[in-house]
Amino acid sequence: MFRRSASFAIAGLAMLGTTSQTAAGGRAVECYEPVRTPDLYDTVYEDVMVSPPGQQVDYTPPIYGTRERVVMTAPAQVTYEVVPAVTRTVYHTVRVDGGGYSWEWRVIHGRKVLCKIWHKARYERVAETVVIQPERTRRVVIPAQYDQIAEEVLVRPEQRRIIDVPASYQTVARRVLVREGSSGWRRVHIPRHCQD
Repeated sequence: MFRRSASFAIAGLAMLGTTSQTAAGGRAVECYEPVRTPDLYDTVYEDVMVSPPGQQVDYTPPIYGTRERVVMTAPAQVTYEVVPAVTRTVYHTVRVDGGGYSWEWRVIHGRKVLCKIWHKARYERVAETVVIQPERTRRVVIPAQYDQIAEEVLVRPEQRRIIDVPASYQTVARRVLVREGSSGWRRVHIPRHCQD
């Protein structure tokens, strides 16, 4: 930077001297023009880390299924019940009055007389309940009750696996300054007929 400032100073002095002579009507001996050399850049490719290394858990959830099985919902039981007697109605003809003689007052030809009366035997039909089979106690067995139910069962337990994940990189392009530009002076050739 110091060297470039010194060049500017020397060139400036030379230019001033030339300008003074020209303005005074002198002849141009040397002429310079300012020049600028641009900065020189280059593209550099480098790998940069996008994500650091780490670990990842691979999780597989458990798998469940359905299984059917038969279960007893009520055990067998023994009870006793009373069986009523079996009866039948039987009809009989029975003599309700044996008949015979009796005395009754009657009026015959306007005269009240006591008469001996003959009565026949009298029969009636009566019903009788006959027990064919007496009352008894019967043993009753109630069988066990079963039902089919569906239950959830584990087919495969959950699984966890730790996976090492390496770091990932990416190539990026970056412009870098190779050489800074510079400013200076360049001598200009002046044709001879233009010098006068």
